[in-house]
Amino acid sequence: MSLRLGDTAPNFQAKTSAGDIDFYEYLGNSWGILFSHPGDYTPVCTTELGKTASLQEEFAKRNVKVLALSVDPVDKHLSWINDINETQNVTVGFPIIADDDRKVSLLYDFIHPNASATATVRSLVIIAPDKTVKLIITYPASTGRNFVEVLRVVDSLQLTANYSVATPADWKEGEDVIVVPAVSTEDALKKFPKGVKIVKPYLRYTPQPNK
Repeated sequence: MSLRLGDTAPNFQAKTSAGDIDFYEYLGNSWGILFSHPGDYTPVCTTELGKTASLQEEFAKRNVKVLALSVDPVDKHLSWINDINETQNVTVGFPIIADDDRKVSLLYDFIHPNASATATVRSLVIIAPDKTVKLIITYPASTGRNFVEVLRVVDSLQLTANYSVATPADWKEGEDVIVVPAVSTEDALKKFPKGVKIVKPYLRYTPQPNK
């Protein structure tokens, strides 16, 4: 299947480095990020999982649960985690899914045949508490993820889910946001008491409303 924004993220049961899980039960009412990895003991993935581990507190602050996936069995994952902890100076505290039968990879469209017939691409999927897919980013196997961008997108998604705003290019937490076109200027002035800066009738800025 082809997974798209707004789709319901498929549920699944899987063996992981932290025991058997049901994906929906694991997420509960949290946001979720599912990272796919081409295989265990790959150098780029080792740095990525190390970075994910180092940001566990940042994800927790945002009510985000993370888990990774690799097309290798649990025993290999456990040994790899030791390497990650040692080389990246972290403690991996999130599950790594053992997807040796490619079941989850196929469910989430992580295998792109023109890139590799068997290995997953370096994708991540952000899932909202209502289990809808909010973001899909796919990198080639040769390029590691930008985790500053991952956190930035989570901040944007959580903000825009609760307020009638969008975030402009290169937006970072604490900066001004854009009033969405569906809100009239008259209503915007009432809705955003910190003020509305009108650049064009369709381009209106307001301070971040939850700050």
